[in-house]
Amino acid sequence: MLKFLSIRDFVIVESLELDFTAGFTALTGETGAGKSILIDALSLALGERGDAGMVRSGCERAEIAAEFDIAALPQVQNWLREQELEGDEGVCLLRRTLDVGGRSRGFINGSSATLQQLRAAADFLLDIHGQHAHQSLLRADAQRELLDSHAGLSKDCDHVAEHYKTWQTLHRRRTQLQQNAEAVAAERELLVFQRRELETLNFAEAEWESLQADHARLSHAASLLETAQFGVEVLSESDTACLAQLNALVARLRAGLEFDTSLQDTLTILESAQNELQEAVYALRHYQEKLDADPQQMRAQEQRIADVMEAARKYRVKPEQLPQTLADIAARLDELGGSADMAELAKQEAAAQGAYQTAAKKLSAARTVAAKKLSGEITAAMQTLAMQGGQFAVALLPLAEGNAYGLESVELQVAANQGSPLRSLAKVASGGELSRISLAIQVAASSAASVPTLIFDEVDSGIGGRVAEIVGGLLKQLGKRHQVLCVTHLPQVAAQADGQWQVSKAISNGATLSHIQVLNSEQRVEEIARMLGGATITETTRKHAAEMLITSSLSHPHPTPSPGGRGSQLRD
Repeated sequence: MLKFLSIRDFVIVESLELDFTAGFTALTGETGAGKSILIDALSLALGERGDAGMVRSGCERAEIAAEFDIAALPQVQNWLREQELEGDEGVCLLRRTLDVGGRSRGFINGSSATLQQLRAAADFLLDIHGQHAHQSLLRADAQRELLDSHAGLSKDCDHVAEHYKTWQTLHRRRTQLQQNAEAVAAERELLVFQRRELETLNFAEAEWESLQADHARLSHAASLLETAQFGVEVLSESDTACLAQLNALVARLRAGLEFDTSLQDTLTILESAQNELQEAVYALRHYQEKLDADPQQMRAQEQRIADVMEAARKYRVKPEQLPQTLADIAARLDELGGSADMAELAKQEAAAQGAYQTAAKKLSAARTVAAKKLSGEITAAMQTLAMQGGQFAVALLPLAEGNAYGLESVELQVAANQGSPLRSLAKVASGGELSRISLAIQVAASSAASVPTLIFDEVDSGIGGRVAEIVGGLLKQLGKRHQVLCVTHLPQVAAQADGQWQVSKAISNGATLSHIQVLNSEQRVEEIARMLGGATITETTRKHAAEMLITSSLSHPHPTPSPGGRGSQLRD
């Protein structure tokens, strides 16, 4: 619910901070005092369009900040998380600035936000009911959601949407195939050729490392053979070969052992070297034989590398990516193969459509029952709100093929007077009638409504007496489930509020400024007496006002909210 509102330099408000409480709060004051300023400021914070005229004269910019408690609103928390606009736990802070040039900026929990995001957040948090004000009930989707929520059909609607999505996906695939049959056939033919080509290549990613090594070796075969031959010659085949000279030295050392046995250590080392050099000669000769062993095999390896490189160039990938390319081609062929059989696809589409129709007809039947019940409840409420003979209907308008929400659209219709034809709620001309109808709808559907804060403006337009008492009672009843604020000029409505704020204006330093004051019990008596008797307040009027407050308290017991701790009136 709405917890706190801060207004700076907005119209005729210099500085205003208000703490809000639960229940039903009435905003009263003399005509022209600026009761609508609070609603206008909230509307701006909730994403409504603003203009430079809203900035208080002589100031650079206006600023509105509204804090909401969302601890019990998981849908708001999830939305903020999805939008990456989370703030302190259980809190949603909307802020809007507007400068004298008409430029505005929006913020949600301190992060910059678009007007669209502000409005999206507002849809979860607050509804303003009144002439020239935002109302979610005028939106077609909100009207459908109202009926489904009231009847407990939200999950059924989701189930229908899933079937519709499946049906439409198959329908689009079949339609696309029909419209692009030649292009699909050409694509399939090319993909079949490419798959066959890559399968024939039979190349695996692990093969590439060994191929690269073979490629490097084969590319330098002549040089490597020359190196090996040079080594053999140096070690054993030239006139000055190392092994020949080492053999001669070993022979002379063995002869010298007869005269000095200390040469044995040196001889042992040289004999070991002699063996190592001989092994090196054998290894080099074997290497030569290996390189020269199968020229045809070497040519085959070179051709293999060339084939892989050519395929990689053709498909514009690296050689090691060729296996993935083949997998992608196979996957695309599978997709085309599943949709190529037109008869099978048409069969799948028909089955999906049938499943959708079954679920949608079940939803329609439940909606029909719920619509009749809700229509009766709201029509009955209208009779007590100065709209005797009026009628309300939740109309289910058939759709030719249905949509994701079922086989019908939902439209709220109303005839405000007896004999008048039912018309769309969005086309109701009278702001007062629209507000009272909205009140009747909210009372009837309050058990399912998800928006925690409701603000009513001009709900008492054109009524008085007993009807005004009924309106006050309905607002009080609604205040038990929601936070309700109502701008009113009727004492019968204000007397039934759980709390009352007085809006006034005064001239300060040559400027007209608006004030809002939270009234205590004595002040409420004075304000309701003023509403009853006008400029002249008598003891009789005060007594009558006190009796109204006592009667309201006895018939609708509810704790009276205390003034907000952060200040609840204008600070000049």
